Amino acid sequence: MGLFKDAGVVYKPVEEIDLGPDSNEFYLKANVKAPRMAGFLVKIFAWFLESRIIGTLLLYILKRNNLIHKLVSNATLEEPPMFVPLHPFVDLNEQEVEQIDSDASPAERVQRAMNCLPLTLEKSVDDSNSSSFRRWTIADYSRAYSSGEITPRKVAEQFINAVHESSRAALPMSFFINYDAEDILKQATESTLRYERGDPISALDGVPIAIKDEIDCSPYPTTGGTKWLHKVRPCKGDACCVMRLRSCGAIIVGKTNMHELGAGTSGINPHYGTTRNPYHPNKIAGGSSSGSAAVVSAGLCPAALGVDGGGSVRMPASLCGVIGFKPTFGRIPHTGVLPLNWTVGMVGILAGTLEDALIVYAAISGQLPSHEPTILPPKLLFPLLNSTNSISEIKFARYGEWFNDCSDEIRICCSNALHLLCEHYKWKTVEVTIPEIESMRLAHYLTIGSECTTSLSSALEKLDFAELGWDARVALRVYGAFNSKEYIKAQKMRNRQMQIHKNIFAKADVIVAPTTGVTAYSIFDDALKTGELDYINGGTSVDRFFHYAFYV
Repeated sequence: MGLFKDAGVVYKPVEEIDLGPDSNEFYLKANVKAPRMAGFLVKIFAWFLESRIIGTLLLYILKRNNLIHKLVSNATLEEPPMFVPLHPFVDLNEQEVEQIDSDASPAERVQRAMNCLPLTLEKSVDDSNSSSFRRWTIADYSRAYSSGEITPRKVAEQFINAVHESSRAALPMSFFINYDAEDILKQATESTLRYERGDPISALDGVPIAIKDEIDCSPYPTTGGTKWLHKVRPCKGDACCVMRLRSCGAIIVGKTNMHELGAGTSGINPHYGTTRNPYHPNKIAGGSSSGSAAVVSAGLCPAALGVDGGGSVRMPASLCGVIGFKPTFGRIPHTGVLPLNWTVGMVGILAGTLEDALIVYAAISGQLPSHEPTILPPKLLFPLLNSTNSISEIKFARYGEWFNDCSDEIRICCSNALHLLCEHYKWKTVEVTIPEIESMRLAHYLTIGSECTTSLSSALEKLDFAELGWDARVALRVYGAFNSKEYIKAQKMRNRQMQIHKNIFAKADVIVAPTTGVTAYSIFDDALKTGELDYINGGTSVDRFFHYAFYV
């Protein structure tokens, strides 16, 4: 397509960019040009894309119309590429934190995290109104087990019954791809015996935790939401993060559903069913860590693990009303996780409360295996949530154009929340400009797509594409259209954005914005067997933080 080469943007040097509120940097809204497709229409589109001549032309048009050529492929950037987002550690002398010994075991780190929690969490579960729905926290389970109010075995039995019931509903919730009642009961019985002896391992002992089916976890295959991947990449044992949870006594209750290959944000999976939102079963749960978000939202587990390459933990958490936490690159071991996007995908945590996210983070973080890249020091800082001292002089960076680029209900809700935080704690909002957001989003999409197809290349060469969902077939065809020059341009953009964001963080402590631009949208019957392509709702409105996987 050299005859039709589109002119690319020439990006100015980072030091010349005005990040202030009156900057003349133009805010370009997501420029997705693609209709919603599902059912027979998505099949036809996949067939066209997979044809050698028509497919090549269609992909060129898609990339051109969605500004990939202009903003990334043919752009001129002076920055060198940065292939791994490693941050040099800067000691900020943070307020109200406790440093954790790098040699502490997972169970010891969990106890240190528990010591950081406020005493108000010591309230008995009986103190709350039993007639209303309430999620149990990790502390609730630990206290109930220690007092003999209930046992891990009894909780496991109730959990199995609840999952079974949810799968038989008129609208099956499809929380799990795989769970083994016998294995769950075995773990729960062992935990019950430890409590009877007065010797629990940690506060996580006996606590049910679910694992996204992108993370290795015995005795289950790791499918990545597919019908075939576990056949070419067998699970040989627990991922490092799962081993650390087991060493704390947690009950691993199964592998949660996910969008096939993580290649979408709805959680609609034609092979294992569509994960539905516990608040409204006719709405999506979000993705790709759909099952992990929904199982926490439904109260079946206080926490679950997901993997976040472009918002895949934070988006479903937002849509399901729970906490979604993606740690900085290099903080949690990635060993035993499907290598679908190795420079943007990280193990993340979904939890019912901030405190539970901290406890699980304490268990699975820490020193990395020697083969994993990191320049972070082997130390952890836990927030003292039990401190009565307020953290002073926190500054929120707010980019008004981006903050307000969402539905009215979300804009009003998030604006009110920000106002209340600043009013209550005397914190401040600093108006800034975050330049080139759409360029960053496209560069990230190019990166995650390229890494996915490269990771799967040997398997895809032998794969019968009939084993793939139709939306995944389209995604893989688009991902495969990116070349090495474009990938390197995207990594130059990564370096550029890391410098820009470093300058923003010199002005403020936190960049604040709505996580998703819309609330959960409806599930349509025509998508259940084929998946859907909805890049307006799923690719831009929901996926506001897609690019923030790029440099953290």
